[in-house]
Amino acid sequence: MTEGDPPNWDFKDRDIAILCELADDPQLSSRELTEVLESEYDIEVSHVTVSESIRRMRDEGVFREAIIPNEEYYIFALFEFKFNTEHFADSWQEAMEHIREDKHTLFFFLSDGEYQWKTVMMFRDRQEVSRWIHECYKDYGGVIANIRNSAVHNVLKFRTDPRIYEDLREE
Repeated sequence: MTEGDPPNWDFKDRDIAILCELADDPQLSSRELTEVLESEYDIEVSHVTVSESIRRMRDEGVFREAIIPNEEYYIFALFEFKFNTEHFADSWQEAMEHIREDKHTLFFFLSDGEYQWKTVMMFRDRQEVSRWIHECYKDYGGVIANIRNSAVHNVLKFRTDPRIYEDLREE
């Protein structure tokens, strides 16, 4: 599978149960998962099968793994980028790659509307946010007409709800 290709996966009930349980507790071992599958879902498989299923789903891109720091260590900011169309063709790719690969970037995506790039970034303090914006304008001001940023306060939910995987049965 190459980056950008959608996963090609035929979900079994076992796979959905594994995803639900890992979303609820990412630290479960394959042995613990085997016990949960049997007691909660009436699915009997070996821990080797569970481990292999997880590896194959990871390799196929069914889910991604990331280490997310506790929100007490960082402040989060939502940045939205509006383009200067006059210089966009010249340096959009370099600017996009810089933002995507920046150590502060947690989540980067494209959207429609006036502000077409959006990113959730993590910083140690507000001064670091200001410095980052200043440097971004210095380096990529030709392609970026405006950066709109919002501080993210009081993160109330920061995890995948296991129930979301139940929707995979409806396909």
